[in-house]
Amino acid sequence: MNLFSTTFTSLENALQYASLRQKVISNNIANADTPNYKAQDVSFKNVLQDSVDSIKTYRTDPRHFDFSTDTAGASIVTEPNVTYNNNGNSVDVDTEMANLASNQIYYESLIELEKGKLSSLVNVVKGGQ
Repeated sequence: MNLFSTTFTSLENALQYASLRQKVISNNIANADTPNYKAQDVSFKNVLQDSVDSIKTYRTDPRHFDFSTDTAGASIVTEPNVTYNNNGNSVDVDTEMANLASNQIYYESLIELEKGKLSSLVNVVKGGQ
C-alpha cells in the first residue's frame, strides 16, 4: 500500500520546476546589463513529459496511446537569435519581472495544494477530530 499518492510526486516535480524557473529568471534579471547575454527559460515540455511518464498506464487495446517515453528532465533553453538591446543582450526586464511574478503565484499555489494534501493526511491520522 502506498501511503502517499502520486499527487505528492507530481507536486514535488512542479515545485522543482518552479524553483528552477525562479533561479533562471533571477539570473536573467541580474544579467540585464551584461553585453551579449541571452535570456534563458526552463523548458516546460520536459517537465510535463516527466509527469506523464510517472502515470502508470495499461494498454488494453493496441490503438491506445503509449505514454512511455524517455526524457532527461527539465532543461534550460536559450533563444540565440533574439536581441532587444544594442549591446546584443536579449533580456527585457519588464517581461522578466512579469514572469517572476507569475512564477511566484504558481509556486505559492503549489504550496497551498501540498498543505491541503498534508492536512487531509493529518485529519485521517487523527481520526477526523
